[in-house]
Amino acid sequence: MSAAVPDVARTPARVAVFPALFVLLWSTGFIAAKYGLPHAPPFTFLGYRFAIVAVLMTAVATLADAAWPRGAQAWHCAVAGWLVHGIYLGGVFFAISKGTAAGVSAMIVGLQPLLTVLLAWMWLGERVVARQWAGLAIGLAGVALVVGHKLGAAGWPSVVALVAALVGISVGTLYQKRYCHAVDLRTGAAIQFAACALAYVPLVAFVDGWRVDWAPAFVGALAWSVVVLSMISISVLYWLLRRGAAADVARLFFLVPAVTAVMAFVLFGERLTSLALVGMALIAVGVVLGRARPDA
Repeated sequence: MSAAVPDVARTPARVAVFPALFVLLWSTGFIAAKYGLPHAPPFTFLGYRFAIVAVLMTAVATLADAAWPRGAQAWHCAVAGWLVHGIYLGGVFFAISKGTAAGVSAMIVGLQPLLTVLLAWMWLGERVVARQWAGLAIGLAGVALVVGHKLGAAGWPSVVALVAALVGISVGTLYQKRYCHAVDLRTGAAIQFAACALAYVPLVAFVDGWRVDWAPAFVGALAWSVVVLSMISISVLYWLLRRGAAADVARLFFLVPAVTAVMAFVLFGERLTSLALVGMALIAVGVVLGRARPDA
């Protein structure tokens, strides 16, 4: 089965590139939101993003003559899209639009590894050993040190939105792995983003309105979100899910708050303390411990 991400030779050096690429690209999502949201309301930004990606991925799938899912498979793709893109991105963008720091947003949704591992253990029957639980606990402590001091600055609407985003991405990645593993990544993405675009029409019409300031910062953030985040990083995520346990892939999300915090420090001057540096070291330890062994 063909996919949007090439199936490279499975040497350790080459395969290791994809987790690092995913963490780097996924972390830029919070930065792109910070640049774009001053020029458009959150649901309007995402409505345009979903619609453009749906058109582009439909064109890519059609030109490649990729197989389209039908019936229940198509429905599962739509549900996964609503969870991974619609709820997750909607919660994150809403929170950032209300002034929540990029690092705080990354921290709350960065709890995903704990929730995903628990759900994968209960729902998919994936084995999780004591070493992995210890790694997750250490990683969580590291995340708290990196951006925990900023949590009090977030208002309760933002926290609720981010918790919804956390649940959406956690359940959505597992749903994708369980029900959409046999779907071509290109046609699956076209359906997912088309479903999200349709779902966002009433949100944009009745909550945000269609007003947009087409400033260079917004156009750049939208273009980055469409191509790099929605087309490339999502494809890498789904590629990783197909080739590893959901719990093993989820641990990568612990790295996102640290990488986002560094980016936010460089680009926006968000505070990066000595405790945050210690936290980054703990995150690295937690990710290593949380990795499933080949024979696990």
